[in-house]
Amino acid sequence: MKIAILGSGLMGAKLGRLWATCGHDVTFAYSRDRAKLDRLAKETGGAAGSVREAVDDAGAVLLAVHWSRTGDVLEQAGDLAGQVVLNCCVPLNDDDSALVLSPGTSGAEELARMRPDARWVSCFNTSPSESFELVFARKDTMPRPHLMFYGDDDAAKDVAGSLISDIGFEPLDAGGLSTGRYAEPFAMVTAVLAYGQPGGPALTYRFNKLR
Repeated sequence: MKIAILGSGLMGAKLGRLWATCGHDVTFAYSRDRAKLDRLAKETGGAAGSVREAVDDAGAVLLAVHWSRTGDVLEQAGDLAGQVVLNCCVPLNDDDSALVLSPGTSGAEELARMRPDARWVSCFNTSPSESFELVFARKDTMPRPHLMFYGDDDAAKDVAGSLISDIGFEPLDAGGLSTGRYAEPFAMVTAVLAYGQPGGPALTYRFNKLR
């Protein structure tokens, strides 16, 4: 699958590398440092280009930028009509200390309003990026850690679930985009646990229903 990686920070770089290892065709775009995009492309055997070049004919698009940059990157991406867009952004303020949206909405829903013809699925925003490579290395170990994903398009969620499984997580369907109202605060909790407690930031989770 051709995957457009919009953003070259920890999330985009790590997921792009791992998907490339799985055999996906990755294209990196959107960075203040073009050399960084070129380096990621060389490391993965992928490509680097403009946002519009990356999303053209992509089977999936990963939106992995700071919330403050979402408007700019979407403007460059166009209308994204019909495209599966995986969103791992959490709507945070400039120093990442607080959510910037009211409880009556979510980043997931606001992005869908900005590009209503895209097929949005939110995922990878509730587990720190430091966990990804370790989860990938242990993907044959059962049970796998869960990773929540949510969206309103079932076929798009199937694509997201497959890409989540490629990384080594067990996809956990948490419902529609409105779940972001609860999942985004949960992402803040996982960040507190990952970065504020001993043991390192490679935090995962798994929910079990007891019988």
